Amino acid sequence: MTQVDHTKPAEPADAPNPRRRLPRGFPFFAIIAVAVLALLAGGAGGSYQGKLSEVQKNDNSSYLPASAESTKVSAESGQFNKSQSIPGFVVFHRDSGLTAVDKTAITTAFGNVSKLKGVDQQAVAEPTYSKDNTTASIYAPLIANQNGVAVNGSTLSDSENAVIAAASAGLPAGLAVHPAGAGGLLVAFIGAFAGLDGTLLLAAGGIVILILLLVYRSPVLWFFPLFSAVLALGLSSLIIYYLAKNGVLTLTGQSQGILSVLVLGAGTDYALLLISRYREELHNYEHRFDAMIKAWKESAPAIFASGATVIIGLLCLSFSELNSNKSLGPVSAIGIGCTLLVMMTFLPVFLALAGRWVFWPRRPTTATPAAEPGTTGIWGRVARFIGSHHRRAWIGAAVLLLLCLLGLSGLKTDGLTTAQGFTNKPDAVVGQELYDSKFPAGTGAPAVIAVNAAAADKVIAAVATVPGVATTRGSVCVQIDYAKIAALGGGQGRPGAAAATGCPPAQLQISPINGRTIVDATLADSYDSPAAYATIARIRDVVHAVPDANALVGGQSAATLDVRDASVHDRNLIIPIVLVVIFLVLALLLRALLAPVLLIATVVFSFFATLGVCGWAFNHVFGFAGADQSFPLFAFVFLVALGIDYNIFLMTRVREETLEFGARQGVLRGLAVTGGVITSAGVVLAATFTVLGVLPLVFLAELGFAVAFGVLLDTLIVRTVLVPALAHDIGRKIWWPSKLASGPQ
Repeated sequence: MTQVDHTKPAEPADAPNPRRRLPRGFPFFAIIAVAVLALLAGGAGGSYQGKLSEVQKNDNSSYLPASAESTKVSAESGQFNKSQSIPGFVVFHRDSGLTAVDKTAITTAFGNVSKLKGVDQQAVAEPTYSKDNTTASIYAPLIANQNGVAVNGSTLSDSENAVIAAASAGLPAGLAVHPAGAGGLLVAFIGAFAGLDGTLLLAAGGIVILILLLVYRSPVLWFFPLFSAVLALGLSSLIIYYLAKNGVLTLTGQSQGILSVLVLGAGTDYALLLISRYREELHNYEHRFDAMIKAWKESAPAIFASGATVIIGLLCLSFSELNSNKSLGPVSAIGIGCTLLVMMTFLPVFLALAGRWVFWPRRPTTATPAAEPGTTGIWGRVARFIGSHHRRAWIGAAVLLLLCLLGLSGLKTDGLTTAQGFTNKPDAVVGQELYDSKFPAGTGAPAVIAVNAAAADKVIAAVATVPGVATTRGSVCVQIDYAKIAALGGGQGRPGAAAATGCPPAQLQISPINGRTIVDATLADSYDSPAAYATIARIRDVVHAVPDANALVGGQSAATLDVRDASVHDRNLIIPIVLVVIFLVLALLLRALLAPVLLIATVVFSFFATLGVCGWAFNHVFGFAGADQSFPLFAFVFLVALGIDYNIFLMTRVREETLEFGARQGVLRGLAVTGGVITSAGVVLAATFTVLGVLPLVFLAELGFAVAFGVLLDTLIVRTVLVPALAHDIGRKIWWPSKLASGPQ
């Protein structure tokens, strides 16, 4: 094997003039200035990590674009009611049956709840009792929008907690009380993100520290990349907070959780690559600043290309119909951008100022030259094995990935009910299950139909015959005007039926505005069930066909259905765009066409193999009921964008080695020298995404598992075996049409 002279320093250690001269054109002082600014801004932004929950939006309506049918209905409904609410219930239960004392206490609870701020007091309904007399419910909707201003998640949570506290006050022993309905479940969903500021970050930080201790075998070096990652998270939190607060982007709990682990994971990856090259150059340069400048110049192209690939891939989500997906791109891209800034300015300055002691007890010096790539260590042996058995290696790796595909048919992405979306069983889920078993499931969350007032009767008659719509009298009616009831002195609660249809009398219904009115249709099934979504689709087909009705269907179920449909649209549109964009970035970086095609093909292969394993694991290991429609898109964007990183790290070094040693030898040397750092980076990133499982939400647990497994698959199989073995087998032609394609094999 040809040896490389790694011991030649930029300046001899015994140079007559001990003063070091910085390379001409290197922006050293600019990097220091940016590093100081990053330290100040990132430190100040640390407090904003905890404030991000104040600007979160987690309801379906904030996810949807203005063009969605349910969004249009919501806008029309706002003209009839100054406050728009989220349906919610308080459920009381005693296994042995409700006693007279229980019912007196429930009536008192009704009075307490109906006076609470944050509750739609006009719509609060008196207690209703189940047929078996074991359960009672009070309809207590939460105000979600007041005078056109949306109520934020923390306020909704406070209102729901106040409802349960008021309902629980003074109850007899043994009488259980639970929240239920869309309001209760939404608040439970919001509450699931309470661990973002503590548990999630502590768990991720602890795992990163442990892995860095194992990688560096130094009791101090781990602090530098982790501290830099925390600064990057603070800087990105500061920027995202003000953008979300001013309505520039929508921040969801999912986006915030992903942001945290993405910054910690990607930041540690970039740090590992830089520190690895820095340690390598400390064997060649006497002065640590010379070593850092050389390491920065050699690692910057790969790190910036990697970051640019991830950022561009994430920004492709801007083509999404869903506001949540559309904003996840910028939120995550800001996180990666801030991470690049900090890791390529603050971290190198911090390390260079600290000196060689940070690597203690294995301090690199020029007295101990770096080992020749491919001659020592496990990665040297791996490289030699690939060189000797390249065809058997890539065929074996491909067969392994094909076996993973066997589970693909078991992956169910037709969505989850709200209750199925939790990995635990919050009180709202207990209450919802009780309510569904004791009362008509569709009560409280009707389909909301905006219609021309002149055609309202035709629409009501048509909707009443739709399968899946409740068949009890009064199930399809013009919406009640609770303000009119209050003005008449009727107090809280729903009025009794006064017509053959079972609907409230006309004088208590809303009055048409600009020739439009609102019709409510009670569903026979729970609002978040597949049966309810199918009913919404049937209602839309029927009312759209009513002449001169100009009918639109919205409500809780319709909004969820629109989110599901938009998720499928986004997946089919964005995945091809991401592939094209990443191909262009790789082609520019590697100055070739065949190599980018190979890299993308292997990562996509790995993606589908990961989905296959997810299909098996979700069903047989975790016992999840399925996956959200947006799961394949999220998994694809993160797996392909992040998975391609490791191929970028590998192939940029391979290209560097190929220029001097030829195509096949360049592959082996590149694999040997990058094997340790890339594997460490993959393990760190996989571990940080696994931490998403500490939050009790199925979507994040599934995404964390998928990204973690997929990254490890990319790191240990695709990048370690499949790509280098294929590249070695193909030889110089892999660099077609660049000049390297005609160089030595």
